[in-house]
Amino acid sequence: MRSTLIAFCFGVWLLQQQAALPAARWFWLLPLLSVVLWVPRTVHPVSEVLRRLAVMLLGVALGFAWAAWRADVRLAHRLPASWQGVDLAVVGVVSDLPQTDARGERFVLDVEQVLTPRGPGLHRIQLARYWPRGGARLPTVHAGERWRFTVRLKRPHGTHNPHGFDLEAWMLERDIAASGYVREQPAPQRLDARAATPAAWLAAARAAIRERIFATLGEASYAGVITALVIGDQRGIPHDQWRAFTRTGVNHLLSISGLHVTMIATLAGWGLAFVWRRVPRAAERLPARQAGLLAAVASAAAYAALAGFQVPAQRTLFMLGVLALAFWSRRQTRPFSALAWAVFVVLVIDPWAVLSAGFWLSFGAMAAIVWASFGRVGQGGKLRAWVTVQGAVTLALAPALLLLFQQVSIVSPLANAVAIPVVSWLVTPLALLGVIAPPLWHAAAALMGWLGQALAWASTLPWAVATRPAPEGWPLLLALAGTLWLLLPRGFPARAMGALLWLPLLFPPRASIAPGSFEADVIDVGQGTAVLVRTAQHALLYDTGPAFAESDAGERIVAPYLRATGVGALSGIIVSHDDNDHSGGLRSVLRDIPAGWLLHGLPASSPLLDAAPSPLHCERGQRWQWDGVGFEILNPSGAAYAEAGRRDNDYSCVLKVSRGGQSLMITGDAERRGELELLESGADLASTALVAGHHGSRTSSLPEFVARVHPQYGIFTVGYRNRFGHPHPQVVARFRDVDSRILRSDAAGLIRLTFGEAGVVASEYRPAHRRYWQSDMSDE
Repeated sequence: MRSTLIAFCFGVWLLQQQAALPAARWFWLLPLLSVVLWVPRTVHPVSEVLRRLAVMLLGVALGFAWAAWRADVRLAHRLPASWQGVDLAVVGVVSDLPQTDARGERFVLDVEQVLTPRGPGLHRIQLARYWPRGGARLPTVHAGERWRFTVRLKRPHGTHNPHGFDLEAWMLERDIAASGYVREQPAPQRLDARAATPAAWLAAARAAIRERIFATLGEASYAGVITALVIGDQRGIPHDQWRAFTRTGVNHLLSISGLHVTMIATLAGWGLAFVWRRVPRAAERLPARQAGLLAAVASAAAYAALAGFQVPAQRTLFMLGVLALAFWSRRQTRPFSALAWAVFVVLVIDPWAVLSAGFWLSFGAMAAIVWASFGRVGQGGKLRAWVTVQGAVTLALAPALLLLFQQVSIVSPLANAVAIPVVSWLVTPLALLGVIAPPLWHAAAALMGWLGQALAWASTLPWAVATRPAPEGWPLLLALAGTLWLLLPRGFPARAMGALLWLPLLFPPRASIAPGSFEADVIDVGQGTAVLVRTAQHALLYDTGPAFAESDAGERIVAPYLRATGVGALSGIIVSHDDNDHSGGLRSVLRDIPAGWLLHGLPASSPLLDAAPSPLHCERGQRWQWDGVGFEILNPSGAAYAEAGRRDNDYSCVLKVSRGGQSLMITGDAERRGELELLESGADLASTALVAGHHGSRTSSLPEFVARVHPQYGIFTVGYRNRFGHPHPQVVARFRDVDSRILRSDAAGLIRLTFGEAGVVASEYRPAHRRYWQSDMSDE
């Protein structure tokens, strides 16, 4: 049975790797495959093996079909392409805690009715409401309220880079059919202060608890952590604290995680069973053990509800339910069978769980604990068993962490050894009891403050985190096999040999670039620019993407991509000019990736230069060569920085990278003035590839400039359905007039240009790694 469950789960995973959903006609194969269930068992070994393989194949097919059907149903509710950017009148309930910042507020709306005639059927949408510029704030929305809005929506669409976060998959799992913003005309109307639905009541209750926590703790440093532990809302945790938790590997504790749900369930089960045994009449009707199981599951469900039924809490609740059923039926529980059933239940309810890092980390940790603990003899004392479990989890999760995040916390075992008991057995219970007695929140925050200071110190240690490029498939599988080998029971011969299987993961072979050649990766950062240029021994980053309300592209996209591709240090950085969508990620990149120097078009007083290594203005005539590849700054001139009235965009550093007769030109946001200066400079502007200035704005890419450059590839770094309308159709037409191949980052994702002996080869990440949930821009 266990192998069939695993086969079903594999089928679910296999469906999530498909570029398109299968046609319905293939489902008719299921009755044919199910015939194998009537084939009797046999003592003939070959026949029995074939029968079991056929049953497993049926399991794979059932998992694949189940996930396909669920996906088809959910995608049917997605916003049709024809309704993008169209005003829609909707009535719905604010079903989650709104997030407020300096620009406005964001929230999820459960749509009850679309009032626009013949409007699309929508279940759940994500909305932003922006404050008026220079004006008073509008009436804010609150969790549980029913509102009428006029909205403009677009289909789910995120950035697409190797090993990057998939926003579209995240929204699909949460059944969010579209995102957009609220129109203030006609004015939004609040219809009910509290909608009469369970979801609205739960959302309002969670919001009230959050308000009480911040009202009680005020400006306390760790009020955001207490809120995260009580209601699962992590958005109040300051960035510096979250970074310290991540670098020390304890970030899994700062949410309503599986560990906390299990801990609360355990305390409730033990507590009720202890009391139940001392009430004879109750114990006669229902054994204390079963009463404890009911209390454990009920308390876990209540805690998961308090977290808004977030996905990690759901997984743990399902797993506890499976284990409780096994104990209730008085069956001997086999740990790996229980784990297989838990995974099966999770994927039946949520087939998209396999796309989340939390799924693999949580079940991977449990599998490691089971492998290293159950069925062993001579484990020693509790301290030794605890150390063994911590070591097993750390070792088992390291390959997954390198694959998902390209870094592993070295101090994690020690940090978790201290943080797990403090947070799970002291801070979390105090935080939950604070819902009844709010003064206890002060004690919880004080304990968290002591622990947080220690973690902040540990996170600054130079060896706190180890980074490696994202592993390929076979080194990852070898490392997992090595982990199983290393964690075999004591006395098993040659256990240490398992460490040899880790070597390909720890010392991965790097794809080399030949001397005299270079690669340029136009990273998809949405409406912004970030280009990585690599030669045989050097790496240059041109621009760092935009900053957002609470983070920036440098931290969320650029630095993770550099780590994933094996760029541990940058020879230099160029920040073209003082615009957020080009310079917004600089601080994060400098913090996370060592860099040799900075060339820039920023004002001399820019605070971004404070921590910059050897900052120097870009000036026409600057040249250098790396590994047989030439680099040259074409604009602006040195005198330009003294000119009054010059627009920021025309300070843009214009870079040309050349090898032989092939070259790449990047012009930043240079507009008409900058391009005319280039035309008048007498420089050789002919380039094989041109990253179009100002994202394809009509104020850039003059016809005579495009004609002089005459690129084989015209590249536009643009966000999906951006509010500026970039690239402008007239600009695109200018590139087509010179027979350029148009590449757009919103459609292509990351664009890689390889300049080598075979010429210039362009590849697009999104079409080559398409998944069925990604919108097809050719339909728009």
